[in-house]
Amino acid sequence: MFKYEFAIRLQKNQYFPVTLSRTARVKHGQFIVVRTEKGEEVAKLVKIPEPVIEQWKENLPEPVPMVRTVTQKDLDNLKDRDEKERQAFVKCLELVDKHELPMRLVTSSYTFDKKRLTFYFTANGRVDFRDLLKNLTQTFRRTRIDLRHIGVRDETSLIDGYGLCGRQFCCSSWLKKFNSVNIRLAKDQGLPINPTKISGTCGRLMCCLNYEYPIYLEAAVGMPPVGSGVMTPEGIGRVCALHFLNSTAVVKLEDGRVSEFKKHEIEMLDEDVTGINIDISDYTQEQTDEDIQIDLSELEDKDDEYT
Repeated sequence: MFKYEFAIRLQKNQYFPVTLSRTARVKHGQFIVVRTEKGEEVAKLVKIPEPVIEQWKENLPEPVPMVRTVTQKDLDNLKDRDEKERQAFVKCLELVDKHELPMRLVTSSYTFDKKRLTFYFTANGRVDFRDLLKNLTQTFRRTRIDLRHIGVRDETSLIDGYGLCGRQFCCSSWLKKFNSVNIRLAKDQGLPINPTKISGTCGRLMCCLNYEYPIYLEAAVGMPPVGSGVMTPEGIGRVCALHFLNSTAVVKLEDGRVSEFKKHEIEMLDEDVTGINIDISDYTQEQTDEDIQIDLSELEDKDDEYT
């Protein structure tokens, strides 16, 4: 029998089962104090769903021990911690400016017991922050100081917000790790290569391009390539564009007309259709706006970004 009834969510949206004492009386949604490798933290209990239990039987994460339920004193300490985090952030900003370091401070975070203080920052390449760390150690005595270099995707995850879809960022709500996203995914899906439409708040390609790509691959089965000759119910033509999710192809016919046909209505021709000239950019969204000059590599993940 699975002995864990509750779990908590820690950073990176990962859930861990909670070890409760025999006398503990807790319920779903209740806040408790737990002991992690970083120190004591406050977290919300969630009832573990049956599908998660089945998955965890194969690879159970390291259980986290419960210390106690949250008291009013703990809630007051949380407010005090939030204020200390703001003060620490301002102080670190001053020191970064003082040392003229090429880094952008994102946020600061205390553990609940205030024994560990972590500063998260972004930077282009490595930063020599030894003098900064020395000053921070002298300023925040009896506190362990961590300086964590993160990537722009991690920055967005920490700050949180809402995407173009109107929902909370995937990286803030449920995504555990970032998978590589490249520009080919957008091109294969026929999306406009425009940074305002295919990149997220982080400035990188949207993670959802990865989620939708298998659907496009499945929809592309049996579709003729763009530029190929086909036989349609209205005669011979050449494929100008594909609408995968509608299972249709846009075809330019011999008389110059352009029509849209379902994939089951057309048949590919072995021979080349030489008399029908097409300009693919007239029928697809792959072109960028004329006023937007972009380096597509800037939208992709960088090897020197750290998490």
